[in-house]
Amino acid sequence: MPKGSPELTAARKDEILNACEKLYQKKIFKEITLQDISKETSFTRTSIYNYFETKEEIFLELFEREYDMWTRDMEKLMEKIGETSREELALEIAGSLQKRKLLLKLLSVNLYDLEENSRMERLVNFKIAYGNSRKALWKLIRNCYPEIKDYEIKDFMKIFLPYLHGIHPYAYATDKQIEAMDRVGIEHEKITIKELVYMGLMKMLP
Repeated sequence: MPKGSPELTAARKDEILNACEKLYQKKIFKEITLQDISKETSFTRTSIYNYFETKEEIFLELFEREYDMWTRDMEKLMEKIGETSREELALEIAGSLQKRKLLLKLLSVNLYDLEENSRMERLVNFKIAYGNSRKALWKLIRNCYPEIKDYEIKDFMKIFLPYLHGIHPYAYATDKQIEAMDRVGIEHEKITIKELVYMGLMKMLP
């Protein structure tokens, strides 16, 4: 890690993460290189190595940042709503994820590749952020739906969290995927993230 104030280090890392996010809006994960990322920043590719050893570490920290933001979103929801109906809870969670398109896109990446090419300390930080989101979701459900049993929340989480991995690819099929489906007569239905999450929650929540 280069010498400098914590504020400078944080600002540099944010610049790298923002550059990665910008590229990820246009390219898929495997197409993005450290050279591409450096071109979107104010410093060289060599300088990036002062903060991240691999492209995967950058994506993992971007992932971590997205989980942190979703956690804050859910904490705000707990302040906003108290005990509520199952339908309203589903709508609120779906709305929180509609804002986290990047998180859902990252969930469609092969996590094994990200984790295999990242240092353990990076992976631990990522798992902490993921764990905090799980806890916030648990508390939100408990807060809004007090009659639910702990084992019911646990069973719900086992189904809902893996379900999120398929949301983005389903909501944002590529032109190539749509053409292939058209050729074999598979209907492609346009649907939003919010609609997919809401429908899934209405099936999964006890």
